[in-house]
Amino acid sequence: MSYKPELVFCGPVATRSGYGEHARDLLLSLIEMDRFNISVISINWGETPMNALNPDIEDHKKILSIIRTGNLTQQPDVWVQCTIPNEFQPVGKYNIGVTAGIETDLCSGEWIEGCNRMNLVIVPSKHAKDVFLNTKYEKRDKATGQQIGNAEVTVPIEILHEGVRTDIFNMNLPLDSKMKETLDNIKEDFCYLFVGHWLKGDFGQDRKDVSGLLYTFFETFGDIENPPALLMKTSGGTFSIKDRSGLIEKINLIKQMSKKKNLPNVYLLHGDLTEDELNTLYNHDKVKSLVSFTKGEGYGRPIAEFITSGKPVIVSGWSGHVDFVNPAFHTYLDGELKQVHSSAVWNGIIQADSSWFTVNYQKAAETLKDVYKKYKNYLSDSKKSVREMETRWSYTAMRSNFDEMLTQYLPKFAEK
Repeated sequence: MSYKPELVFCGPVATRSGYGEHARDLLLSLIEMDRFNISVISINWGETPMNALNPDIEDHKKILSIIRTGNLTQQPDVWVQCTIPNEFQPVGKYNIGVTAGIETDLCSGEWIEGCNRMNLVIVPSKHAKDVFLNTKYEKRDKATGQQIGNAEVTVPIEILHEGVRTDIFNMNLPLDSKMKETLDNIKEDFCYLFVGHWLKGDFGQDRKDVSGLLYTFFETFGDIENPPALLMKTSGGTFSIKDRSGLIEKINLIKQMSKKKNLPNVYLLHGDLTEDELNTLYNHDKVKSLVSFTKGEGYGRPIAEFITSGKPVIVSGWSGHVDFVNPAFHTYLDGELKQVHSSAVWNGIIQADSSWFTVNYQKAAETLKDVYKKYKNYLSDSKKSVREMETRWSYTAMRSNFDEMLTQYLPKFAEK
């Protein structure tokens, strides 16, 4: 029997977060490869709940069985760390850092230093790779102030897309009965759907630009007969009553900004959903299209999942998701890069001197109206993208690419 290298995976595998989903998929890929002796160090991810692993689910049971409870007693052959780059540490003989990367056009010096501590960095999109490689800082001598070189990423960076579980997100699966009943009770037959966190930032400045989307929706469909609805699956990062109350307050404030007298309905879906419930949300007859005014994505996982429904996606035409949102089948929103507003700056993560995308609200309103009026035309195009998602951007394709990448980069390890 050939020697299996010792691999330790460090990531937020138990959290209900985008990074948690990404980490679980990577870890399951490694388990299925059957090339390593694997153990897991489970870490938190901000304030997101750490109860995502269900022992009744076979894949989750596999992960739970290999989570470590004590400290490392020896150096692993391979160390895989899934987090933001400033937290990367070279613990193993060979070290791989996995990060969703960056939503803006510039990363911090601390992120560059973190990348260079690893042997290989893996990102999910061309956008993320390009930002890492194009960001350079001047190095200066502390005593003389003279430039002595540039700080830049010097280790290999490879793109490994996040794979959609097409066995879970699939238009042919039965709908969850409770979620279906909830959505059946919405009076409108045409709902735009938004999925994502409502993050910090003044009006029009939060990263997903949920505030701008809401205002544009009110102005576009206010004071008309039989308007569509907007269904928002969102949170501020937790599922608490306080979080929900804060979102309702934000929605009401934006309602007050509108010049329209009769506003279309907005439905807030707040709380934890199972994967079956989320798939039902995507595939319910009343949900017609996904819309996002996002300013930037490292990848854009909910967008990828929604494409499996065969329905139209309306999204900003910049950053990580453009890898898989094919404009031949879906719609890019016009806009321009603008500097990150001070209210959205996140020191060490979202740089004050960086830029990201701002949707042109007027043109977006025209697009929303057109999709509503000519929906069958848009649906005919979007259905054609499902096969591409299943073959190029699925979990199965990701696992195969990951296996090939490890074969290419990992050294031979001596038997112990």
